Amino acid sequence: MFRPSLLGIVYLVVGIAVAASHHYFKNLDTLRLIGSAVLAVFLWPLILLGIDLHISK
Repeated sequence: MFRPSLLGIVYLVVGIAVAASHHYFKNLDTLRLIGSAVLAVFLWPLILLGIDLHISK
């Protein structure tokens, strides 16, 4: 049975908060924007370093 660890849950919660504060959840109407939001949640330390994870055309 899959049981997420506390550290994993905290990592995702912080990732969601960082992505939301950098407007990655705004206008999720295309697959490209949804992909950018997913990347932002999982790679949030890169956002804090100033790397833009928005997927461009």
